[in-house]
Amino acid sequence: MEAALIIFALMLLAFVGLGAYATVKVVGAAKRGVERTVTQARRTVEDTALRAKSLGQVGVAGALAQLRLDLRSSMRATQQALQDGVRTDTSLQESLSLFEQLSLHGWELDEELKRLEAEPDKARVQAALPTLRERTQRITESADSLRWAAHERARRLADDDLSALSTRIGMESDALRDWSRPDTLDDDLAAALADDRNHPPTPPEHSTKPTSALPPSKPQPEYPWQKTPRPEATT
Repeated sequence: MEAALIIFALMLLAFVGLGAYATVKVVGAAKRGVERTVTQARRTVEDTALRAKSLGQVGVAGALAQLRLDLRSSMRATQQALQDGVRTDTSLQESLSLFEQLSLHGWELDEELKRLEAEPDKARVQAALPTLRERTQRITESADSLRWAAHERARRLADDDLSALSTRIGMESDALRDWSRPDTLDDDLAAALADDRNHPPTPPEHSTKPTSALPPSKPQPEYPWQKTPRPEATT
């Protein structure tokens, strides 16, 4: 009785533990989903605000907004291209690692541009714009280079695969259409079998009837593939 109670208690604890673990996993997944949704919504709002500033404002404010917008657009497109490509082409893993290092520089630049938007000394910001444009251009050109290389590689691999597949399909189609070509292997095999039936092999050295000057020949062995002679054939 005590053993049964102990087993029941252990099973109850196991079920409770599994239930708690599943609850934590579900809650964690839901929390991460909400965080991703909030982050994505915030980024969308920020991009919309930057686009509005770059189009509706002139001077320093519009220039800073355009730099941030260019930086974000290039980095986001490259990240998406590399993450999608590495799922089918593991050679892009190194490119993705380089992009992660580049992202640190991009994040630092974006934070600096964001701080300068609130800088009251517009003359100082205006003087820093050439350097900021150069940094933005260097980062976006590097990101664009990785993205275009990944796209070109994916396109080249797809073209090579399609070419090989087209060649195989062409060969198979030609073989299917060539119904007039004789099957030489089957014909040669059939001819050889017919020749064997019409001209059975003659046992060596004992194929002729013995003469009176020679001793009688030994009885020939019966092969499994030979037919038994009929009685009238022996008379």
